[in-house]
Amino acid sequence: MVYVAEHRLYDAMFEEHLASHRQMIFVTGPRQVGKTTTCRNHADSYANWDNLDDRERILGGPAKLVERLHLNRLSQRTPTALFDELHKYPRWKQFLKGFFDTYADQVRILVTGSSRMDAYRRGGDSLMGRYFPYRMHPFSVAETLHQGLPDPKRIVRPPERIKPADFDALWDHGGYPEPFLKRDSRFTSRWQSLRLEQLLRGDVRDLTRIQQIDQLEMLVKRLAGRSSRQLVYSNLAAEVRVSVDTLQRWIGTLNSLHLGFLVRPWFRNVDRSLRKEPKWFLRDWAGIEDAGDKAETFVGCHLLKAVEGWTDLGFGKFDLAYLRDKRQREVDFLVVRDGKPWFLVEVKRREEVLASALKIFQDQIKAPFAFQAVIDADFVDADCFAAPRGPVVVPARTLLSQLL
Repeated sequence: MVYVAEHRLYDAMFEEHLASHRQMIFVTGPRQVGKTTTCRNHADSYANWDNLDDRERILGGPAKLVERLHLNRLSQRTPTALFDELHKYPRWKQFLKGFFDTYADQVRILVTGSSRMDAYRRGGDSLMGRYFPYRMHPFSVAETLHQGLPDPKRIVRPPERIKPADFDALWDHGGYPEPFLKRDSRFTSRWQSLRLEQLLRGDVRDLTRIQQIDQLEMLVKRLAGRSSRQLVYSNLAAEVRVSVDTLQRWIGTLNSLHLGFLVRPWFRNVDRSLRKEPKWFLRDWAGIEDAGDKAETFVGCHLLKAVEGWTDLGFGKFDLAYLRDKRQREVDFLVVRDGKPWFLVEVKRREEVLASALKIFQDQIKAPFAFQAVIDADFVDADCFAAPRGPVVVPARTLLSQLL
């Protein structure tokens, strides 16, 4: 039986927001993750910057949009307007500020975009207090099971068994909606190639000033084979034949364009901790050839979705890190909650002896939980977060079902 995605977790997020807050919703995330499709479910009117007629209305200023968005008509409820691809408009911040300040009591506003909105959100000022950000991710184990919001009093969900066909589809095809739902290997292969080409030839051209596309493609090719591994910038720069500063900027660009993400080492209370080298992860694990790298990336993407989702929902400030000391002892992931270590995760493809580094680091940083998540282990109907304890081997299917 094929999984049917009638609703997504983000539908519940947006419904709660629209019912409770007047602030705009800023939705960012990777290309083809489903931003527009999901947001249109909640919009009464839609304006796309790539549509020439809509662009003309946007350029005409807020007053020009009143008729298009039906804001001059009596309505039983406050309508919702969706602005899609608005980040391509150089003056999008000023436009939204003026529109929101004039019509905030008459309309709810959804805005979709990409890296430019993320960058502005981190350093923004003129829109401060006028929006809430939501970062959208591909499907995960938990989202195939739950599309509602978690209990704010206990944000981890009760464990639930994922159907084997759904887990296999996530593992083989990734969590992006089209390949995950279609579940056809030929389609997935073509989709992955086209998406990468659109990112390099489209997004890079439209949103950055990078001219050396051939060298950037060389970097992307090398990064594709290094998911879950530490980046040594000097070595990678020499391979791509650019300066270290240029390489770091390019990786920052690929990060902001959602090709991948960086996880940095946690060093508080860790003896002789490694402090500088980040680890790189692709956001689409489906095409990773090495089984170990794929397993770690698979879990890493699930954890990133959880920490960003919990943060966006206002449950606290969550971060994702990893642990490594100068003795080469390492734990793959650490989830940090409000500045304090919460749980450690070491990833294994198959059942193995419990990693000794889990206890060493758990004792040092005083994290309540430490898990060795095994991809191929069968689901166990038991709560991983029932009570704080020492390191324990858990099925990845159980642990990931309790996240977002």
